[in-house]
Amino acid sequence: MLYKTTILTTYTKMINPIFEQVKCASRSLTLIPDNRRDEILLAVADAIGDNEAILLEANAKDLSRMEKSNPLYDRLQLTHDRLCGIASDMRHVAALPSPLGKVLKDKVLDNGLHLRRVSVPFGVIGMVFEARPNVAFDVFSLCFKSGNACVLKGGRDADDSNRAIVSLIHGILRDFDVDPNVVALLPATHEATAEMLNAVGYVDVCIPRGGRRLIDFVRDNAKVPVIETGAGVVHAYFDKEGDLEKGKRIINNAKTRRVSVCNALDCLLVHKDRAAELDALLAPMKDKVTFHYDNYGTEWMSYDLSIKIVDSLEEAISHIAKYGSGHSECIITEDKEAARTFQTMVDAACVYVNAPTSFTDGAQFGLGAEIGISTQKLGPRGPMALEEITTYKWLIDGDGQIRP
Repeated sequence: MLYKTTILTTYTKMINPIFEQVKCASRSLTLIPDNRRDEILLAVADAIGDNEAILLEANAKDLSRMEKSNPLYDRLQLTHDRLCGIASDMRHVAALPSPLGKVLKDKVLDNGLHLRRVSVPFGVIGMVFEARPNVAFDVFSLCFKSGNACVLKGGRDADDSNRAIVSLIHGILRDFDVDPNVVALLPATHEATAEMLNAVGYVDVCIPRGGRRLIDFVRDNAKVPVIETGAGVVHAYFDKEGDLEKGKRIINNAKTRRVSVCNALDCLLVHKDRAAELDALLAPMKDKVTFHYDNYGTEWMSYDLSIKIVDSLEEAISHIAKYGSGHSECIITEDKEAARTFQTMVDAACVYVNAPTSFTDGAQFGLGAEIGISTQKLGPRGPMALEEITTYKWLIDGDGQIRP
């Protein structure tokens, strides 16, 4: 116990100055005009292309330490196309309206006090994530646009990639005479995670993005406020009135587009009246996917899929209520009443009718990028982007009034 305490004390002395620098830098962000912020984001987007070789070289070091069979390998990997997509998302964020300074409420009281509720940044956002180097770019772009500083804590698997990314961002910030401490990268250690979760007074909110174990650990151990992003145990229900051709396309896309992401399909429910068409429904992926008929509630993150035949729409909804994670769920049906019932009764952040769950993504929703998919109900829910990482304060103008 004494040894562990000594380690944490050493880490506190090492990391607290980082938190202090980020907190101080966060105050200067509010003074940067919106158009200047957008100009900086566009410069970072351009730098991604200009420095592609450096980024891919760093990523190759990370990849060399991971087996290709690991489900996280796909998440970890950066490619030319993925870097182009990241840069495109950042340009989209730059083009979006600023979420700051919006007057959410405006009223004058009987005593003449003028009250306005106005959107403002959180301040400092802490982000704990695993083998997803693209998250570093996404979090920076959304935080910077919304006037937030950010502290990044990536996983050991992506450490070389994350270091290269943050170094690139710091270079652009210095070019524009902006304090580079508005974004910081902590060491890729468990002790650094513990320090972030205890950084009361420095980190205003912490957001974990990763698997169930990481999310549970952050929620259960944090002293700072947490916005919980959920693991995805995702279902599709093929109703008795489902269109077979639509079903084949939707199910295949939801499962195989990218198997390692949180919106990928994990369990297919099929109405008993359509069980005879199961082979046809699965035909597009039969050579790639392994099917399981007795394993439910698993987030596979691989080419595996659970399957269950159900007696009714009600049984499908009950199954989802028992095994789902509140992330994304889908029904395939031509019955409008069944679709309405499904969307009303299924308790999830995103509920689809005749469309794959692969659309649960901030960029696909027109949000530019996302900082995570929230599955909690208090606060933001679903893809979190600019508006979801702002709060508000009340501005009150008076003329000498006093309270009786």
